[in-house]
Amino acid sequence: MAKRRRGLSFYNREKRLNKKVLREIGTWVFWTFAMALLAFVFVFCFGIRTSVIGVSMEPSLYNGQEVLINRFAYFWVSPKAGDVVVFLPNGNENSHYYIKRIVGVPGDTVLIQDGLVYVNGEPYEEAGVYDRIEDAGIAQAGVTLGEDEYFVLGDNRNNSEDSRSSNVGVVKKDYIIGIAWFRLPENETSMGFIE
Repeated sequence: MAKRRRGLSFYNREKRLNKKVLREIGTWVFWTFAMALLAFVFVFCFGIRTSVIGVSMEPSLYNGQEVLINRFAYFWVSPKAGDVVVFLPNGNENSHYYIKRIVGVPGDTVLIQDGLVYVNGEPYEEAGVYDRIEDAGIAQAGVTLGEDEYFVLGDNRNNSEDSRSSNVGVVKKDYIIGIAWFRLPENETSMGFIE
């Protein structure tokens, strides 16, 4: 009787992939691809972030604070009064993003008189309490918004370069990048959705 040697064996057994293993591999490939696609869509639509530059949106947003931009929000609906939007002034690609609050939408007439904002002849109803405006800028005589034009103001009304300024003026819808929807934590109390 021959003794079997222990040690290395160079005998190669033919291995076969059965249907169960192929199905498992296919499932892993499918879900990996699906998750990568979902992550790409999420980042493309909601993951752009920018920093607030200056004090024009205080007390809502602070200088240096980072916010997430929802670019998907305005694909099917138009911006509305009260939205905090991110835009490029005059569509200038070389400028930094501006973040302001919409007070006038297409067809509205915005007038600033005696420190108060009037839209279509009525005092503008705002959720927050804002300082009386010292400089009405181009809105002193009233600004009637055309199709796809928006009038924006910073929450810090007396320290904001916004639609009152002739070098910003009204904001066309094409210049709006998206809505600022979430503020990233600057400190433990500053994280959350933007109102």
